[in-house]
Amino acid sequence: MSKNNIPFKIFSGTSSLYLAEKIAKSAGVELGKSSLLRFADGEFQPSFDETVRGAIVYIVQSTFPSADNLMELLLMVDAANRASAYKTVAVIPYFGYARQDRKDKPRVSLGAKLVANLLIAAGISRMITIDLHANQIQGFFDVPVDHLYASSIFVPYINSLNLENLVLASPDTGGTKRANSYSKFLKTSLVICHKSREKANVVDEITVIGNVKDKNVIMVDDIIDTGGTIIAAGNKMMENGAKSVRVIATHPVLSGNAIEKIEKSLLTEVIVTDTIPLKKQSERIKILSVADVMADVIKKVYNNQSISSNFLV
Repeated sequence: MSKNNIPFKIFSGTSSLYLAEKIAKSAGVELGKSSLLRFADGEFQPSFDETVRGAIVYIVQSTFPSADNLMELLLMVDAANRASAYKTVAVIPYFGYARQDRKDKPRVSLGAKLVANLLIAAGISRMITIDLHANQIQGFFDVPVDHLYASSIFVPYINSLNLENLVLASPDTGGTKRANSYSKFLKTSLVICHKSREKANVVDEITVIGNVKDKNVIMVDDIIDTGGTIIAAGNKMMENGAKSVRVIATHPVLSGNAIEKIEKSLLTEVIVTDTIPLKKQSERIKILSVADVMADVIKKVYNNQSISSNFLV
């Protein structure tokens, strides 16, 4: 498979085992053996249960809460390097703390930059991720970052729906660029929602900018946290005469009772990926897997091949 004689191995942290197994299968390799020793006080120690000496080690682990997931990834990177791995690549389908990418008020941390520093200090030689909350996070790293987009998964699904009078929408002004990219690729018009909020995760008022009457609307976002924004925007568009409203979002954080709120909303369907495991199944939520896309990129990176063909939007 390789243009060189350096072997590669794929391992997983505990929180992303379900996804790493699919990635390894798609890549045509066995998932590497590792284990986690837990101490009585909550401290833990990951270990590789097979040799990684001289190998390129890919470690799959999303860093959604709890913070143990990030800590486990850092420890695994350190363990791989201390076991004489040739290179260690962090495969982070969901990059947590990405919403802390700038100082939007005084005396706050740049969490995304801090996490980047921690990963660099642990010893990663590259990161592979999908749909960062902000593109500039790539610049926080002093190693190559392969930033993938879930559009290669979502666009074929959108096309399979064969929707008439299709309109793309952004649930807020911050996501306009992302929604506009889909709109241009699919040759549809674009609708933007403007929201105002007094505090984080609480939407006070939302205004729809554009015509949605008798339209099938698809909202585009990267993260669904509490679901407040997409539900408020979806309900508002239905009130304005939309025929249906669907949401595509890469990372289903779905905090608290978000799933229950989605089930009670006017949204027709919410389409997400498996970068984060769903807390419970829902008929209103469809899951598309990123495993094949990530496996393909892992193989191409390993073989020093271009990954440009993996980008649709």
